[in-house]
Amino acid sequence: MVKFTAQEIRDIIISMFVISLAFAFIFSGRDLSLTILLIPLTFVVVGLGFVLHELAHKFVAIRYGYWAEYKMWVQGLVLALITAYFGIVFAAPGAVYIHGNYIKSSENGKISLAGPLTNIILAALFLVSASLLSSIGLARIAILGATVNSFLAVFNLVPLGIFDGAKVFRWNPIIWIVIMGVAVLLWIYTTFGISFI
Repeated sequence: MVKFTAQEIRDIIISMFVISLAFAFIFSGRDLSLTILLIPLTFVVVGLGFVLHELAHKFVAIRYGYWAEYKMWVQGLVLALITAYFGIVFAAPGAVYIHGNYIKSSENGKISLAGPLTNIILAALFLVSASLLSSIGLARIAILGATVNSFLAVFNLVPLGIFDGAKVFRWNPIIWIVIMGVAVLLWIYTTFGISFI
């Protein structure tokens, strides 16, 4: 049974807002008035990717019988805003904390893979939407959603430290290579328009 604490819901909403604000500031060219107008857009293309990424970790952990709860990192949210001021976003808004007696490497790998895999699926869905939309403006928003989500997948799959990629790589390097390869190709295609097919 999936349960959310009041603090967890609060942390998700605050994290989603701050990350959406940071990306809106970047997309606006660091124009404050335009940033405010772009926040609803970044809620969809960035906030959705962030929330579903974290919920994927939570749902898979619960599926394995663990208690899982999202907690924001205040320092990570502040860092996102500071780096946005300098034209990039280093986003470390928080993480899903998993509690259990003993978490197997395979289960930890699958729990960690769920987040980036969700971003890859979202990127693919945004790309398909872009090809089906008749409005150029909406198609560009969909491409932006694909770009952001493919980037989030690549970023989180870095096989170092506390990143999801480190846990996936320890569990199964072959799966890591395949998923990272897909994420990188998606990111290159959505960012630079280079097709490998």
